Amino acid sequence: MSGPLIVSRAQIVDALAQVDAIAAMERAFAAYSNGEAVVPPVGEILFADRDGEAHIKSGYIAGDDVFVVKVATGFYRNADLGMPANSGVVLAFSARDGLLQAILLDEGHLTNVRTAAAGAMAAKYLAPETVTAIGVLGSGVQARLQAEALKSFTPCRSIVLWARRDAAAEDCARDLRDSGFTVAVVKSPRDVAAATNLLVTATASKVPLLALGDIRPGTHINAVGADTAEKRELQSDLLNGADIVAVDSLVQSRERGELHHCPAVADRAVELGAIVTGHAPRRTTQQQITIADLTGVAVQDIEIAKAVLAELKKRNA
Repeated sequence: MSGPLIVSRAQIVDALAQVDAIAAMERAFAAYSNGEAVVPPVGEILFADRDGEAHIKSGYIAGDDVFVVKVATGFYRNADLGMPANSGVVLAFSARDGLLQAILLDEGHLTNVRTAAAGAMAAKYLAPETVTAIGVLGSGVQARLQAEALKSFTPCRSIVLWARRDAAAEDCARDLRDSGFTVAVVKSPRDVAAATNLLVTATASKVPLLALGDIRPGTHINAVGADTAEKRELQSDLLNGADIVAVDSLVQSRERGELHHCPAVADRAVELGAIVTGHAPRRTTQQQITIADLTGVAVQDIEIAKAVLAELKKRNA
């Protein structure tokens, strides 16, 4: 018997060019909210002395031939050393006999792509009809990829950017300009919010960066940075004051991310999968403030891995 398929990062990037990642996220969240997914609690290792973390996410969707186990790491001091902040691997096993089918050596790329696609999907259902400018808090991989993914949703190419380190902000702004955006770098998160109505928060902050009074009416926020219990980017009054708060997982949002710090809001939050399937309302007026709190759920890893493997199988048929 031959061993598992080993797929390099370069092969994954090439295959992803033919994958509709946003559609994959719609399938993922719909399956999760419909109760079709088996997703154990997140495994987590925190390296407080090194500003690092490792997440282990796993699960399967009923009827699938595979189940997935993913390890994704984030070591945030690596950027200062000229090394990638993220890495990881995705393992696909047969759901019929448990044998390892494929090793996806993605180095964290699949996680990055599926996270950005989830942001674009959330904006598709919750952002205002007319996006005047896109706000980005952060300067890492997600700051770049979230903006790129939003190209599929809106023609807006104007970005207002803030990051803690000026040099990192300028590097990110340069990359986004090379990708076709006009970018203004500003001095504070409040300055970003004042000039935009579609916001992406993609930092590793452990203290809130935005409050309700900073946000313009009609703004949508994709909060993607807070994926552990320690992190948060939004003040409680902003979560309390939002008209719609959507999460990827109601169970998981009580344990990590923005709603972990504001549990009362969890009682009225809705899952993105319920919005996708029409069981929960999307934005109904252009004055509503909406928030998508994205902590990352294994169904996203399952669907993006399946899509890549299907593309590779098609090529080798």
